[in-house]
Amino acid sequence: MKRKLRVVVLMHPSCVPPESREGYTEREYYEWKTEYDVITTLRALGHEVRPLGVADELGPIRSVIQDWKPHIIFNLLEEFLGRQDFDHHVVGFLELMQVPYTGCHPRGMMLARDKALSKKLLAYHHLVVPRFAVFPRGRFVHRPKGLEFPLIVKSLVDESSLGISQASIVENDEKLRERVAFIHQRNGTDAIVEQYVEGREFYVGLLGNRRVQVLPVWELLFENMPQGAAAIATSQVKHNPEYQRRRGIFQQRAQDLIPTLEEYIIRTSRRIARILDLDGYSRIDFRLGVDGKLYFLEANPNPEIASSEEFASAAEEAGRTYPQLIQRILDLGLQRTAGR
Repeated sequence: MKRKLRVVVLMHPSCVPPESREGYTEREYYEWKTEYDVITTLRALGHEVRPLGVADELGPIRSVIQDWKPHIIFNLLEEFLGRQDFDHHVVGFLELMQVPYTGCHPRGMMLARDKALSKKLLAYHHLVVPRFAVFPRGRFVHRPKGLEFPLIVKSLVDESSLGISQASIVENDEKLRERVAFIHQRNGTDAIVEQYVEGREFYVGLLGNRRVQVLPVWELLFENMPQGAAAIATSQVKHNPEYQRRRGIFQQRAQDLIPTLEEYIIRTSRRIARILDLDGYSRIDFRLGVDGKLYFLEANPNPEIASSEEFASAAEEAGRTYPQLIQRILDLGLQRTAGR
């Protein structure tokens, strides 16, 4: 029987969930579903749990560590000071406080967060990545030679499809300049512009520190998209349940993969985890192009782990119930500290 742990669950203040879902709409629940699922599951497992909302101060984290002496911090924080690329600094603070925490360590988070840096590292190791260019804020947008349309424009560091819509795919230089300016202004980040890869979108969950378990390959599917719309994971696709139902968007275990391709995806995912120094739990996003090549899109340390999302579904397909998954994530955080 697992011992009872004191667990602080770290999150943004807007995501601190109520004690019960009763009386809340689906859209309201969606805003804090991960936090609610994790907290209620930890309590059902017998652990003592304290939710902690943090937005722009480290003091509350220090106080709860000193006063309550938690065994571990369950890290669900996705931004700090309003910036997603500051999340690894908070984890660095946890390291300085010498308290165990779940999820990826700061170095892996930093390498994966920068979409250009991660692609450069993987290209160096001869993995296939889309051609790309970075357009910093305040600089003139000039498309380099060899970067051909269609292109997709994203934030260099933001996750969760923030700023991605159908308009993100551009077909000419005028639209390219407009969309880069949109990312600079809307997201407040530099932009990365990539070759748009037509094909199937795969998500591969990874679970483990030194020895990594690769979860079954998951696929994002679109059944009822408007004519001419691209099958991409926009913000609406990722975060709007109503839109998902209307457009027949769902995820499931990838079907009809020939064994050699599936084995290649698994092997490549393990290589990426090693190259980018990922641990805890993470997710690798790929596109299988119509040219038959497997393109790396991005790596996501500490991905979405709500019970209804693809990571938990893939874990269940691999034989882990949701409570077992949450307990395994806890154990991995404790093991990392014990292995120092």
